[in-house]
Amino acid sequence: MGHGHSHHHHHDYGADGEQRIAWAFALNLGFTIIEFIGGALTNSTAIMADAVHDLGDSLAIGLAWVLQRLGRRSASDSFTYGYRRLSLLGALINGLILIGGSVWVLSTAIPRLFDPVMPVAEGMLALAVLGVAVNGYAAYRLSEGKSLNERVLNWHLIEDVLGWVAVLVVSLVLMVVDWPILDPLLSIAFSVFILVNVCRTVYQTLRLFVQAVPDRELHREIRQRLDALPEVDSAHHVHLWSLDGEHHVLTAHLSLKRAQDAASQTLFKGRIASALADFSLAHTTIELEFPDEACRDQSSAHRHHHDAPVCGDEGSRLDLHPPTGATK
Repeated sequence: MGHGHSHHHHHDYGADGEQRIAWAFALNLGFTIIEFIGGALTNSTAIMADAVHDLGDSLAIGLAWVLQRLGRRSASDSFTYGYRRLSLLGALINGLILIGGSVWVLSTAIPRLFDPVMPVAEGMLALAVLGVAVNGYAAYRLSEGKSLNERVLNWHLIEDVLGWVAVLVVSLVLMVVDWPILDPLLSIAFSVFILVNVCRTVYQTLRLFVQAVPDRELHREIRQRLDALPEVDSAHHVHLWSLDGEHHVLTAHLSLKRAQDAASQTLFKGRIASALADFSLAHTTIELEFPDEACRDQSSAHRHHHDAPVCGDEGSRLDLHPPTGATK
């Protein structure tokens, strides 16, 4: 369907998320400096190791902040969907950094099982309390975010909180008994826990990069909703992918039971928008195919299960705006 007017899409990609990441960056970097000083004063290799790890976290969070800020730029002729996928790139890079950091912590902690070092327990306790408070607050701020970028960064901070909880427990125990081996044991435990969860998130991020369906159940429900429209004989070429794990894009072809005039198509477009209003789609493009028309996309890999007629380029195209309240 032709339009006599142009559409200008403005993309606001979350100033709140950018502010949350900025807070996390400032808190993490400031506390990293405190860690290096505290690690030297307490002669704790565990704290020094965590300081190095937190320095890597600070670099990762800073990168995420830059990419999140760039991702808020409006769409351009070169990037017609905007720059939201930069946030996804940040999630991937940070996930890989976190995996590397966890492996490094494991490589440091495992040898200490055989040669544990007794640190200054009182100093460890003071730093642990501060570490739990600072990183816990930063993790709480980022927990409000919904993008993959913020979720991955949140795992960075949760890892730090768990690490400081381990240091807190160990420092309390070491003030009573001489069991320095507890330090590497707890470090290994929380590193493995974080590693498993971050690997799962990185896998999901890689799926989005190759444009896999973000949610199979969502894809099935959208197709059923389109098939259920009384004017539709079948829905095919139903493609769902995601810009960043939060803002989804849908394209679909609808084979109609009968031809429609312009007025009927306008009403039908409104019914389609209503049918899709629950799915929070950022971009939606629907193409209509009248009876006995062929589909412009004839690849056998995309033939739909209703054996609809194979078509030409005369199908009508509906470029649907996201329904009111649907775009986040």
